[in-house]
Amino acid sequence: MIRDDALALLAGWRPPSPHDEALRDRYVAHLQAHPDGLLKGCFPDHLTAGAIVVSPAGDAVLLNHHRKADAWLAFGGHIEPGDATLAGAAQRELVEESGLTAFEFDPSPLSLDEHAVDFCSDRGTVRHLDVRFLATATPDDEHVVSDESLDVRWWPVSALPTTFDDMYRLIDAAVARVRQSTSS
Repeated sequence: MIRDDALALLAGWRPPSPHDEALRDRYVAHLQAHPDGLLKGCFPDHLTAGAIVVSPAGDAVLLNHHRKADAWLAFGGHIEPGDATLAGAAQRELVEESGLTAFEFDPSPLSLDEHAVDFCSDRGTVRHLDVRFLATATPDDEHVVSDESLDVRWWPVSALPTTFDDMYRLIDAAVARVRQSTSS
C-alpha cells in the first residue's frame, strides 16, 4: 500500500536541513491522521510527488512551463490509484510530463516543499505536500511537451527562468547533489 511506503520512506529519511525535517514531521503526522492523505480528494492538504531533472554535469535543469500555474516548474503531480510507491509516482509524473525515457532516478527524497495551489480543487485552495526526487538526464535526450505544459526546455543553471523562490531552493539542492556525486 502506498501509504505504508510513504510513511516508511519519510520516517527513514534523513532530511538535509531543519526546514526539510519540519516538513517531514508534518507530512508523517498528516499521513497518520488521514488514511487518504495521499489522495487528491483529501482536502485541503494532500501529498504529491515529483522530480527535479538535472544534467549529469549539474549545469542545466529541465523544467516545464505549467499551463495552469503559468510558471516554470519541476515535474510532478498527484498520486494516482495505480501508484505503489512515492518514488514510482514521481517517475510516472516525470515521464508523463516530459516524455523522457532515459534518465537515472534516485529513490531517496531530495527535498520537501509545501505550497498552496488555487487551481487544484473546486472546493478552494489546497496545499500540496510535495516530495521531490532527483533525476539526471542528458540534455540531448528527447523530451516532449505534454497537455499540462506550454513548453518543456533545458535551462542553464546560471540563467534560470523567473519562478517562485522555493523552486530555486529545490533546484539548488538538486544541482548540489549531482555535483557532489560527480566530484566523489
